[in-house]
Amino acid sequence: MGRDYPKGYQYFRTKLKRAFDKNKTETDPEKIDKMINHGNFVIKELEALYMLRKYRTLKRRYYDQ
Repeated sequence: MGRDYPKGYQYFRTKLKRAFDKNKTETDPEKIDKMINHGNFVIKELEALYMLRKYRTLKRRYYDQ
């Protein structure tokens, strides 16, 4: 997931690990579910941005603007 991140994989991995470490003591099941759902949302957003980036690159290659 983070290999295509604009600031690089190392930056992505560091931020991700920090987020997990920050929430490792959470025990409330509702809050954990909420955080998991938010994480899934972030994953979908990143995937959409990666696809948009690839689409724009292909469009630039084949069409002049």
